[in-house]
Amino acid sequence: MEESKRQKLMKKIESHLRTTARKLVKFDTEGEALQYLVNSFRAELECDLIAIVLKEGDDVVPTLYQGDFRRGISHPPIAIASCLPRLFEGSTTFQEVDEECSCLLIDLLRRNGIKTWFSVPIKDEENEYGICMIGFRRHVSLLAEARQLFDDFGEDVALAITVARKKETQRRKMVGLEWLAQHFSLDTPLEQFVEKIVERAGKGTNAGGACMYLYREEDNSFVVHPPLYGKVASPKQVMLKNNYRVSDYFPFLERPGGDELTVPLVVNFKTIGVLHVEQKNEGTFTKEDAEILDMLANYVAVMLENVRLYQQERDHTHRLRLLLQYQQKLMKETIRHEGFHGIVKTLSQMFAKAVVVFDRFMRPIAHELKGLNGQQLQQIAKQAFNQVPGQSRMGGHIQLEGLSDLSIVVWPIHNGGDAVGYLAIETSPNEMDDFFLLGVELARNIFSIQFMKQKLVFETKEQLKDSFLHKLLAAEIEDEESIIQYANVFQWNIFEEHRLAVLHLQMDESNGTVDLVKQNAEKTVLWNRLKVRIAAEDSSLLYGAVEDQYILIAPAARERKKPEKYWSEWHQRISRWINEEKTSYRVFLGIGGKASSIGDYYVSYRQAMQALQVMIRNFPGKSVAFFDELGAYTVLHHLKELEAAKLFVDKYLGPLLRHSVGRNADWLQTVRVFLDCNGHLTETAERLYIHRSTLQYRLEKIEEMLGFSLQGAEQRFNLMMALKLYDLYGLPSAKMSKR
Repeated sequence: MEESKRQKLMKKIESHLRTTARKLVKFDTEGEALQYLVNSFRAELECDLIAIVLKEGDDVVPTLYQGDFRRGISHPPIAIASCLPRLFEGSTTFQEVDEECSCLLIDLLRRNGIKTWFSVPIKDEENEYGICMIGFRRHVSLLAEARQLFDDFGEDVALAITVARKKETQRRKMVGLEWLAQHFSLDTPLEQFVEKIVERAGKGTNAGGACMYLYREEDNSFVVHPPLYGKVASPKQVMLKNNYRVSDYFPFLERPGGDELTVPLVVNFKTIGVLHVEQKNEGTFTKEDAEILDMLANYVAVMLENVRLYQQERDHTHRLRLLLQYQQKLMKETIRHEGFHGIVKTLSQMFAKAVVVFDRFMRPIAHELKGLNGQQLQQIAKQAFNQVPGQSRMGGHIQLEGLSDLSIVVWPIHNGGDAVGYLAIETSPNEMDDFFLLGVELARNIFSIQFMKQKLVFETKEQLKDSFLHKLLAAEIEDEESIIQYANVFQWNIFEEHRLAVLHLQMDESNGTVDLVKQNAEKTVLWNRLKVRIAAEDSSLLYGAVEDQYILIAPAARERKKPEKYWSEWHQRISRWINEEKTSYRVFLGIGGKASSIGDYYVSYRQAMQALQVMIRNFPGKSVAFFDELGAYTVLHHLKELEAAKLFVDKYLGPLLRHSVGRNADWLQTVRVFLDCNGHLTETAERLYIHRSTLQYRLEKIEEMLGFSLQGAEQRFNLMMALKLYDLYGLPSAKMSKR
């Protein structure tokens, strides 16, 4: 063929293929697009045969053809395995195939007298649809240059088929959505809804059977919801074990190409069931079938969710009305009573569950057991005490562990950011829906109000108590009748024999400089918390604050003639509470003598203060001191001439005190230890952790400052007396006072 004719023919073929490709994508259906393709090729190429052979699973089927292509076609489909593979890979001509080649499609061409033929694969990067075959009964010269044009055209045809199929699927979806909208509403009974859906699924996919599985949480399984469409061989119930992947129980989940097909019903990212079809009447389930099921599944999921929301809204409205009614009952209980029993009883009725309220120290103060016994209450209190403190700042709730056959959840009750109590309810996390949590939040607010109310009453009484103690512990009683009236308010028998103690909290100063303002604030907060615990421990103990001192007054009868044991137990108890508050304070108790009349209380108070002062200065290892056990201090306590005492202290200790100001040396301590060791130099040096020669040097300096020797018994006695007066009264020397 001349070169100019070949070029004209190539241009003609190229123009035709472009025009055909542009028009193919305009058709709405796959059949229309392929029919146009066949007609245009037959007219343009003047061929004797053109056939579209499409893949269907593992087979190919001559779907649309023109010309003589009838012999041997009575037994479709044709297995792909029996066809020449290169036909599906690229453009192929008769010249490239051996005569002995075994291929059913090529045999079909030969039986129909086709001498010249070529084929074009219909495929693109994602899809392989089949082959377009063009044949002539006469010998025709094929242009090798056109191969690439036909390959590109094959991709265009594949694109046209893809577009046409998507249009058909979309159209079927629109028809399906119109059908669904016409047949269903929120009032449609579930059985009727399921019946229509499975019927639509079965007919739309040409399946022999269809059904809907719904997830049942009670036994963790998928259960067929009647009615069914056609015959379904799959089990009526599918139990889920440790593995929760739905595909492990429905192997054809969203997988076309088999004799079953399943799509999930998903609501809010949670699988609530599946739509299942099986036994397709012709061939296997295709991607188009999966799209139909997806459409139905999406509608089912939305519809079921709408029904659920509708019912939930109606149920929530009813439950909120009940909640408002109980809120009114709870508020009435806070008005009528100061305690918590009425609130707890009402809350227990609202939830139909056991309810326990604890104070901030994890003591149960009110409960409604609802079938639980006292032993179980003790177990709950024990586990709550071990597990809850320290967790309340995290917010939320805490489920108690270690309780057999009981599920107890605890919530903190806050007031101003602090946990003032705890609410425990016999429930499990699975039962705590939004309504339940809303009820709990409401109850926590009611309890918080009641705790605040109790706190206000408590603080009012505390203010009265402090005023009472100021009057009672005055050096001179001015209004005895007023003191008796105060005592009656607190139901406290002032005429019984009592003993007074002074509680002192001392911070560990080993960490560095102490901020006194911060320390006083911390001690005030700590004392406020201790007061609550003291009141809860023993209501007969009177307590308060006087002149920045914390006072405890106990009936002497409570000591049971063992005052040391009684007050040591109180010291241990308070120390334990201090440790639970995570603070570094040490507890000291100075205890005075017994008071039998109103005037004795001031004396007992001063005795307790002096016992505390002497203990802290002289006995660092002790934490509890009784005034009656101070020996010589009890005699010095009655000393009336304080000015004489000042002069005496100044004479014997003044030089040492003045010389110690601004220096490292503690001359007073050296003298104190020397006298305690009866002048024994080796023992004194060991107790002061210094060398004997250093001690001798210090003693020489002390004798030089005092102006007398430390070896005389009379001088040692005077020094000892001056030290005791200094310890008892904390008297500065007269000259130092002037300075």
